[in-house]
Amino acid sequence: MRLFGYARVSTSQQSLDIQVKALKAEGVKANRIFTDKISGSHVNREGLQMLSFKVEEGDVILVKKLDRLGRDTADMIQLIKEFDNMDVAIRFLDDGISTEGTMGKMVVTILSAVAQAERQRILERTNEGRLEAKAKGVKFGRKPTVDKYKVLCLREKGIGATEISRTLKIGRSTVYKILKNESMQPSKIIIASGDP
Repeated sequence: MRLFGYARVSTSQQSLDIQVKALKAEGVKANRIFTDKISGSHVNREGLQMLSFKVEEGDVILVKKLDRLGRDTADMIQLIKEFDNMDVAIRFLDDGISTEGTMGKMVVTILSAVAQAERQRILERTNEGRLEAKAKGVKFGRKPTVDKYKVLCLREKGIGATEISRTLKIGRSTVYKILKNESMQPSKIIIASGDP
C-alpha cells in the first residue's frame, strides 16, 4: 500500500501549505502529493488527473477535507466511485471518513444515496418551477426569429426572394423554405393574403 495526497485551493492566490503539511505529517512523500490551484467546478484538474494515472490497486489517497476533492456532493461521490472501482481508498483527514474496508464500502453507498436524492430533489424543483411558469403563460423553447406572414405579404406584392431576404434581414434559403412550406398548404396562403 502506497500513500498519495491530494490538495486543492480555489484560486492561484491561495496557499496549499496547510494541506500539504498535513499530508506530509501523515507520511505522504512530497513526490506523491498532487495539487491544483483551481475551482473544484473545473473538470480538467491537472493534479487530480495525474493522481488518477499514478495510483494503483491497494493505494490510499489522503485529502485534508471532503470539499477539497469535489465541487459538490455529486461530483465528489463520482470521484470516490472512480477510485473505488480502481480499488483505491480515500481518507479525509479532518472529517474522519475513509472508504477503506467494509465500513468504507458502506460510506460510499450512503454518500451515493445522498447524491442520488440530491439530484432527484433538483429535478423535482426544476419540474415544479417549469409547471408553475407554464401556468403563468411562460413559453419555453426558442422564439421564432422569422415572421413568415411578412415574407408571404411581401411575396404577394410581387417582391422577389432576394429583396425579401434583404428587407427582413434573413437568408434567401429561409425565404424559399417558407414559400415552399406555404405552397403545400394553400389554405394558409389564402388566409395570409386576405383573399376570399
